[in-house]
Amino acid sequence: MTLKIGVAQLNFVVGDLVGNADKIILAAHTAYDQEARLLLTPELAICGYAAEDLFLRPSFIAACDDAVKRVAQELAGFKDLTVVVGHPQHDQRAPALRSRSVAVPDLFNAATVLRAGQVVARYAKRELPNYQVFDERRYFVPGQESCVFEVEGVNVGLLICEDAWFEAPARLAKQAGAQLLAVINASPFHVGKGGERRQRMAERARCAGLPLLYVHLVGGQDEVVFDGASFALNAAGEVTARAQSFREELMLLKVQQGALALELLAPGPMPQDRSDEAELWDALVLGVRDYVGKNGFPGVLLGLSGGIDSALVLALAVDALGAHKVRCVMMPSPYTADISWIDARDMAQRLGVRYDEISIAPEFDAFQASLSGEFAGLSPDATEENIQARIRGTLLMALSNKFGSIVLTTGNKSEMATGYCTLYGDMAGGFAVIKDLVKTTVFKLALWRNAHDPYGTGLSPIPERIITRPPSAELRADQKDQDSLPPYDVLDAILQRYMENDQSTQDIIDAGFDPAVVQRVTHLIKINEYKRRQSPVGIRVTHRSFGKDWRYPITNRFKA
Repeated sequence: MTLKIGVAQLNFVVGDLVGNADKIILAAHTAYDQEARLLLTPELAICGYAAEDLFLRPSFIAACDDAVKRVAQELAGFKDLTVVVGHPQHDQRAPALRSRSVAVPDLFNAATVLRAGQVVARYAKRELPNYQVFDERRYFVPGQESCVFEVEGVNVGLLICEDAWFEAPARLAKQAGAQLLAVINASPFHVGKGGERRQRMAERARCAGLPLLYVHLVGGQDEVVFDGASFALNAAGEVTARAQSFREELMLLKVQQGALALELLAPGPMPQDRSDEAELWDALVLGVRDYVGKNGFPGVLLGLSGGIDSALVLALAVDALGAHKVRCVMMPSPYTADISWIDARDMAQRLGVRYDEISIAPEFDAFQASLSGEFAGLSPDATEENIQARIRGTLLMALSNKFGSIVLTTGNKSEMATGYCTLYGDMAGGFAVIKDLVKTTVFKLALWRNAHDPYGTGLSPIPERIITRPPSAELRADQKDQDSLPPYDVLDAILQRYMENDQSTQDIIDAGFDPAVVQRVTHLIKINEYKRRQSPVGIRVTHRSFGKDWRYPITNRFKA
């Protein structure tokens, strides 16, 4: 006996209930035509992940219920096709079994098993993550039961994402008769997460002694990206099939009843393992493409300075959207070096994007003239530097307002951490593409992109001098980043230890870092929280980003 299973690795849009249902229905038709008799879709496929406070609106939940019913009705004619659909579901238990607090929700993060237009089974997620970017206990209550359903003689145990990171749900499913574990997921990407997932799922398969299917969401949703790369494991925890990462795919698998256990049969060669840089590039490209596309912007706009940050953002934008949807503007000041003009023009020409030059010198002179009385007798300082950045931000936002393109900001994580950025200046915009990349990673990724052409837009889009010259904001004469900040290799190492891994200042000093530098960097992180709170949303690619992962008070006198 052989059961053919379709794994629908799809890119859904939060709140597009009709469009999401359409995708599920189309995938079911396609899978059925290829003789699949079980179709698995990702976690919360009907509404998209994560719908956040939409879950608190009764009208939204009612619309989700209607979308599930529509899927059931549309597929009712396929009498021998079973489809698993993820969606929010009201907790129907007696009120006495629920918390009496009005602040506690009464929703399950659920999945419904449909066949011939009928509900075969339902499952409610048992383990609700409430860390990093996850907030599931704000919206859901945990389920209490296992779910095992039969398809053509195979007993399938259903789990949802976090359930499979714990031993009990899989064990209970096996005790209920499961011969195969199907795990539907919406697990945000960060560098290294794919290997961690496969390792943990391999442990789960070996512990349960069952083959396991990991069905994963793909796509960008605000600051998070889902990487797909769905996979299948045999009972020994070995990968037998894997879908592409960062792409929609309908993966078809066969489950064959062997003499002692079920065996997963893979249909051909698996995608090769890829470097962290390749995965990171794809994550950023998908994040840009989906944020721009799903929100209906006609294109993007960015300030191109001749520096490495804006160069990297430009290359990402072209790979994500195509040159015809990207416009860049060079806005020289009196301190802009000639090589910055030359390199900016060179890069724009290499990528074939629209390029304009608008000098900010007249506006800068006008601001200085207006403020000359107030500033009489005072030496120029960061005030005059910030005025230049804010003139540029104003010009970019004016172009955005007039033509509809969203402004991509170009600040990196090292700058966001230390406040080396200007509110309403270079922070002005709608989407912060490299907000979660430290500066050393910016350099690595620029070198990687120059050596690779994953989207066919050309090799070496970034002029070599942009990568090799010392970084500078060019807001005063002979300015260099390292005049104000420690060397980036030192700064980024401290940031990763302190901000991403929660090491104490003493732990970092004990690791060999200069105490004065550690104290200075951590002080800068603390005092610039007010800036970060006003920064645009940006793509999360590490396990801890400045966003939902980082929730520190602005007013804060605690000293470790």
